[in-house]
Amino acid sequence: MNANAGQRNSLTDVGGLLVGHHHGLDQDATLGSGAATGCTVVFAPGGATASVDVRGGGPGTRETDLLDPANTVRAANAILLTGGSAYGLAAADGVMRWLEEHREGLPMDPTDPSQVVPIVPGAVIFDLPVGAWGFRPTADFGYRAAADAAVAFERGSVGAGVGARAGSLKGGVGTASIVLGAGAAEGVTVAALIVANPVGSVFDPRTGLPWGVGTDGPEHFGLRPATEQRLTAANALPVKGTVLNTTIGVVATDAPLDPGACHRMATTAHDGLARAIRPAHSPLDGDTIFALATGTGPDHAGDTALPSAFPSDLLALDEICTAAAVCVERAVVDAILSARSVAGIPAYADLFLS
Repeated sequence: MNANAGQRNSLTDVGGLLVGHHHGLDQDATLGSGAATGCTVVFAPGGATASVDVRGGGPGTRETDLLDPANTVRAANAILLTGGSAYGLAAADGVMRWLEEHREGLPMDPTDPSQVVPIVPGAVIFDLPVGAWGFRPTADFGYRAAADAAVAFERGSVGAGVGARAGSLKGGVGTASIVLGAGAAEGVTVAALIVANPVGSVFDPRTGLPWGVGTDGPEHFGLRPATEQRLTAANALPVKGTVLNTTIGVVATDAPLDPGACHRMATTAHDGLARAIRPAHSPLDGDTIFALATGTGPDHAGDTALPSAFPSDLLALDEICTAAAVCVERAVVDAILSARSVAGIPAYADLFLS
């Protein structure tokens, strides 16, 4: 794949997308006390074509049926990624309120631009054992995260990643982007934002390297195999004990994809989870990936002669889907490398990079 990272190596390298976080975090939080959860909002001003692919056995979601390509609504105004398990879906109400105040949503009355219905699909991670059980994202969290949305945003133990755990290590928010080079989708940007909270392992117990360095190689991330002493300490960590987990996220492109193509991008993006997390898509996870296409980039539909039975953007879509999986793989690694310890959960950096 002929590709380089975008300017920020982030989801917001896709023109037309902004990201905001809001969380509560007490520095003395433990497993069972204090504040340690939050939410992350991906905002698409004016809306973006959207779809979703849910693969895990225990998903917690909102408005995913609406994103079936066979259904009527073709766009979303924002995507909510949140902690708090099913309770955290309440944060979507605050996102809707902020969007309504800013007249972002499906227009319902051409004579009154204030009458809109914001479309805010969402998904949750199970992080309730981190911090106090009763401290969960609320509508106010969602409102503040939407208001915080910007091109620049933090990674690691922030937003929906505050209470995330990745196997035996601290999880978090990670992101990555690719600008495709010469080929059927030349100039198209593809990116991902992932909240890593899987039951599965994120590092190879033989080397200490994240599983997700497999495609690019450890040198791409500035990593090398761990010493025997560090490996012994990491492999001695207790396995994650919760029966509910989940990795969620968003893949996006500036190509003008239709809902069916968006769904294919979301489907292929899950390959990145399978490369970076072992196992992925388990009965104990609710792995969910949303897909957005803003249409702000180059349009390669019809660039190559194809039989009439095929979509005119098929070859470009193939390259976009390949890039989406790589972006997800890189974003999981970014989440693990960027995370810092919360509630005594050790971070990868503490074990292997300090």
